[in-house]
Amino acid sequence: MMTGETASNRMLYSITGADRIGFLQGLITNDISKAKDGLCYAAILTPQGKYLADFFLTERDDAVLLDVDASIGAMVAQRLTMYKLRADVTISESDLTVTLGLGDAPDGALADPRSPVLGWRMYGADGAAPSIDWNAIYVENVIPRTGVELNADTYILEADFERIDGVDFKKGCYVGQEIIARMKHKTELKKGLVQVQISGSAPVGTAITADGKPAGTLFSQSGRLALAHVRFDRATGTMNAGDATLTRV
Repeated sequence: MMTGETASNRMLYSITGADRIGFLQGLITNDISKAKDGLCYAAILTPQGKYLADFFLTERDDAVLLDVDASIGAMVAQRLTMYKLRADVTISESDLTVTLGLGDAPDGALADPRSPVLGWRMYGADGAAPSIDWNAIYVENVIPRTGVELNADTYILEADFERIDGVDFKKGCYVGQEIIARMKHKTELKKGLVQVQISGSAPVGTAITADGKPAGTLFSQSGRLALAHVRFDRATGTMNAGDATLTRV
């Protein structure tokens, strides 16, 4: 059975020009070759290795489609334009719609590369009105979201980008790559995104404490589960976020 819905919170850009592939390859955290026959999930970072934006890319005819959360779409287009300099690249907004779905994928749909549980994405066909509880799916499967778990303070390895196929360590240089490579090969992560059981509720962004000491930040919540960015050494017992109590799953 197929369930598909129009994603009104997404927008598409079309990236054209003879230099489009090399241009993107030098900026994104993943290997653009994955976009040739499917979807490439990637991010762009600051020179200091912090998150700026995440998106999906796929090749279509003589263009690369960029599928991004509408809240950061204009910023992403501006950032790409800033980097293109004299490259033969044109970035324009596309009027195609984005449809998300679960179950059997229709012809032309592409599997979400982050996890099989996230179904498929399709460009150009309208779906039904939104009805899927994506928040519950993201929390249950520890999938970070734009503007929530993924924000200006995020290092992508602490947001589990390696597990969700958002970074490639063999593709070569990109903006912020040196910091990410050092985190991967020369250090042990001391913080990261985890799933917690929660009793009570607290707003996204609530500070987490353990034995009165700062232990992290609470993010998305669904029922008795939530996502949190924590210090691993302090997330070993009961924690507090506002009036809520948390334990790591």
